[in-house]
Amino acid sequence: MISDVGLGPGINTSDLNRFSLMTMSTSPTTITDVARVAGVSKAAVSFALNDKPGVAAETRERILAVARELGWTPSLRGRALSVSRALAVGLVIARTPETLGADPFFGYFISGIETVLSERGYALMLQVVSDGPSEHESYRQLAANGRVDGVFLTDMRVDDERPQLLADLRLPTVVIGPAPGSGPWTAVNINDQLGIAAAVEHLVALGHRNIAHVSGPTELVHSVSRRKAWEKAVSDAGLPPGPCITADFSAQGGANATSALLGLDQPPTAIVYANDLMAIAGMSTAISLGVEVPGRLSVTGLDDAPLSAYIQPALTTVRTDVVGWGRAAARQLLAVIDREDGCDIDLPAPEFVIRASTAPPCQPGTGAPSKDRRGSAPIPHRTES
Repeated sequence: MISDVGLGPGINTSDLNRFSLMTMSTSPTTITDVARVAGVSKAAVSFALNDKPGVAAETRERILAVARELGWTPSLRGRALSVSRALAVGLVIARTPETLGADPFFGYFISGIETVLSERGYALMLQVVSDGPSEHESYRQLAANGRVDGVFLTDMRVDDERPQLLADLRLPTVVIGPAPGSGPWTAVNINDQLGIAAAVEHLVALGHRNIAHVSGPTELVHSVSRRKAWEKAVSDAGLPPGPCITADFSAQGGANATSALLGLDQPPTAIVYANDLMAIAGMSTAISLGVEVPGRLSVTGLDDAPLSAYIQPALTTVRTDVVGWGRAAARQLLAVIDREDGCDIDLPAPEFVIRASTAPPCQPGTGAPSKDRRGSAPIPHRTES
């Protein structure tokens, strides 16, 4: 038997008790049920449950009390209809399932998005496609069917056509940076150049003079950004540019690039990789070829994937708050959907983490490491054993 304590005046307690017994094994509570027990109209219930004006404070409290007692939960479909929204946002990723499954970035990024969306009663619609044309078609279908209220845009490309497409489709958009200049979008900016520059400066301080780079695909803005950061940091150190090989952010790409670099007449003594996955595969490849890490080759990554701290040797890398990126992106997209005033968000600087995969280069002809000349990085950093 449900108690009528605290329900307030005007509530039909006999209906409440009878309804409770009837619904123990039947369908979920609806606003019609709440209206009947509270003795008000369905419109009044809708106004009260959606916190809209037009209902007296006492009546609102009575409706909310009945809803709690009956165990009423909101219908996402009904709420979407009432606010003329889909209550969902989209994320379309153009990567192969193999590459996507091996890269932990998107898992953490999506978990950050979900923590914010769930609080607001929104859902995330994720679509994985094979290429650019398929991605464009996905956006068109999402807009035509009204399935999402806005989208996240990742992996920005040089001469990217997607922002204009989304503007034409009138889909609110948040770009996960770095973005290619200005355009019809709101951005969550990620300055990954600081991390690459810190890696180069750390290696230079250790005494390295031949520092290579393994980059991501040249059509991606963040690949170009990281390569430019490597080039500038090497130049600022007064060193000639080392070799650079373009890969695809995958483990196999990192392994192939490392084999090519180590096969040069003058192989590098250090390699700055554009992500951790390629760096870990590169270390494994080097060791399998008889190249000691960090004895003959120092290695740095970017992302600080969970595995990076537990491999041997542990990977020196750049720590970024990927979950925080997801949260910031979700908050920004919801603000754009709600047409709230806002501006681009600049996320906190990354943290350079020094571990065991970097050391001074071997002295020529001795096989022994040079004197340790480890220095500080231009961004927050820590040394981990």
